[in-house]
Amino acid sequence: MKEWIEDIEKLGACRKALEWAKDYPTLKEAWEKCERGDWMLWLVGKYLGSPRSERRKILVLATCECARLALPHATKGDTRPLQAIEMTERWASGEQVSIEDIMRVADAAYAAYAATNAAYAADAAYAAAHASYAAYAADAARAAAHASYATYTAALKQCAGIVRKYYPDAPGRGKNDS
Repeated sequence: MKEWIEDIEKLGACRKALEWAKDYPTLKEAWEKCERGDWMLWLVGKYLGSPRSERRKILVLATCECARLALPHATKGDTRPLQAIEMTERWASGEQVSIEDIMRVADAAYAAYAATNAAYAADAAYAAAHASYAAYAADAARAAAHASYATYTAALKQCAGIVRKYYPDAPGRGKNDS
């Protein structure tokens, strides 16, 4: 097995991602071809350390941009998902926003998720909450894609493009070509 695949397997990559990865000789090539933004966010997150660290702020911005894809599906008039994303973006952009404030709006977005019966609206709120929690970046991308389930694959592909905008090179320990 290729060394880079062994590395992502040790990190806990899902079976489906590992099977897909076998078609690519290098992490660099796989990164360039990947159409699963959730997998990409997950991998970046694995290399960046703890969820609230300064190193994760760019990841948080990418996650928020993916979560924004779900906003058109939020319950009409419910501003909690948007508020969660906007406050999280402000924190990640260096504004004086406390983690406590972020957790408050994330909890509110999660409450919006729990309170709705409409699946797409729930997924939109869930995406916003997870973008704010900043610990579950892949979940935010997956939820954003679920929010527009009819275009699930297209949404994941759009998230992949967003991730590459923030991270043009594959993350890792300098082993992009092994």
